[in-house]
Amino acid sequence: MTESQARDDICRTGQSLFERGYVHATAGNISVRLDDAQGGGFLITPTDACLGFLDPARLARMDAKLNPISGDKASKTIALHAHVYSAARQFDPKTCCVIHTHSTHCVQLSMQLSLQAESPASTFDDGVELLPALTPYFVMKVGHVPLIPYHRPGAPQAAEAVAQAITRYGERGTPLRAVMLARLGPNVWHDSPAAAMATLEELEETAQLACQLRASGTAFPEPLAPEHLQELRATFGARW
Repeated sequence: MTESQARDDICRTGQSLFERGYVHATAGNISVRLDDAQGGGFLITPTDACLGFLDPARLARMDAKLNPISGDKASKTIALHAHVYSAARQFDPKTCCVIHTHSTHCVQLSMQLSLQAESPASTFDDGVELLPALTPYFVMKVGHVPLIPYHRPGAPQAAEAVAQAITRYGERGTPLRAVMLARLGPNVWHDSPAAAMATLEELEETAQLACQLRASGTAFPEPLAPEHLQELRATFGARW
């Protein structure tokens, strides 16, 4: 996509997410990695910007080394986004959009999970994930979502931890489309803003189902059986 198209797509995506309640106030951010033909580097929503009222001309433009070129001051999460692109493109070379939100049900679930995932000594070997394989579309459209132990917003340790998770899952043959930052929100990525938004939507809707089940006192369902997962892998290329 051209830089002009990327600017418009970021703003349309932000407005759509805001109007439907997937983001609120000035929470969340969206970035696009530009092709070399467009000068390379990144576009990202400005710091403290409301995603529902973005101006294409004021998006932060940065070079490949994250030096500012034009626009407003970039979101502090640009370093995390850059780590996502670097790690994810090893397994999905067309990755060019990252979306971060503070989606309510995803954050709620992260608070309900094992304290082990938030202990200072926690590692990815703990294998803590936000959700099991509850529905076929979650498996097909999202896949595994590892829980990243809490770090303050913008902390470099979070960016490093996310990159490690992406590499670890990718090397075992289940490339990621999303991670969950404990107490903060999901980061999702794909090959276009529209595809990344669809991934985010499926993740948050599945988290909402899980929260509703727990709130109702209904017994939490067993994950999809191994034979069902294999069928989804064989038929749809699901990454599970």
